[in-house]
Amino acid sequence: MKTRLPRNETAGASIDFKALRDIKYATTTAAIFLVEFAVFIPITYIASYAVHVGINNTLSYPLIVFLNLGAIPGRFLPGLIADHLGRFNVMVLTSFICGVLTLGLWLKAGVNIAAIICYAVLFGFWSGAAISLTPVCISQVCATEDYGKRNGTTFTIVSVGTLTGIPIAGAIQQNNGGDYWGLIVFGGVLYLAATVAFAVARGVCAGWALRIRF
Repeated sequence: MKTRLPRNETAGASIDFKALRDIKYATTTAAIFLVEFAVFIPITYIASYAVHVGINNTLSYPLIVFLNLGAIPGRFLPGLIADHLGRFNVMVLTSFICGVLTLGLWLKAGVNIAAIICYAVLFGFWSGAAISLTPVCISQVCATEDYGKRNGTTFTIVSVGTLTGIPIAGAIQQNNGGDYWGLIVFGGVLYLAATVAFAVARGVCAGWALRIRF
């Protein structure tokens, strides 16, 4: 194969932590870290929560299916909306809704299977943006030629959160004698923290006016 342009021999694929000196990129990375820290906690524990509160296995384990059914449109619809409202704006909205759902619906669901199913489906939908839009947010705060390196750097950092979030939540549950309320609060607070972080990143990158599409 022949390239149209000469190769950049000085560019590499190594992780570039020095890029965090860019405040726009650093705040975006922090926001993505928090939302990815939170997203896998409900996905991992929703089925075992249902078993814990006494719901039979026939209904408990399909909760993962319900969550993923919600995630199917949740992967692409927020992206379509983000084209009109702005990627960071949509991440602020979806992170906030996930936090409210976790603290307002899952925390209060108890043994109500209808509430648990509703949470699984709604969370699956609104959490989808964390997977599909976060790489796009990175692309908005770096040059095209730097995107691969910046994306790799961000998700190297994010991997620490995704690796530790689930066992930390499990440790909280164990510390609470097997009860799930602390785990749920932990996940919900992380989402609210991600909401604030995305709002700050948006303000740093594009300004604080509410009508800015970014």
